[in-house]
Amino acid sequence: MTEKIFNIDPLSGITSYWHYDDTTDTAFIEKRQDVTAIVEANKAEMNQDHGRYGEWSKVASIPLSVFYDLKQKGIVDDPAAMKKWLNDSENKFFRTRPGRV
Repeated sequence: MTEKIFNIDPLSGITSYWHYDDTTDTAFIEKRQDVTAIVEANKAEMNQDHGRYGEWSKVASIPLSVFYDLKQKGIVDDPAAMKKWLNDSENKFFRTRPGRV
């Protein structure tokens, strides 16, 4: 399989790779994002004093690549599913506030 960089977006940190599989004669584009800076910023924000929850309280910062995946799965458009996803301990690195949504 051949892999080549197709595009680099320095603003979002998303790199697109073009793949070609000569055994099946198929090609596809894969997108990867380094989320280290976002996760570190979320950790720092999590440790701040947030006061009380209220409307329009920021609870998470989600990288674009993760957001697009959630959108494709229909989670972003389903408030209950999004709430469940945000409260899942596996996704704690995207949270910017303690507690439950």
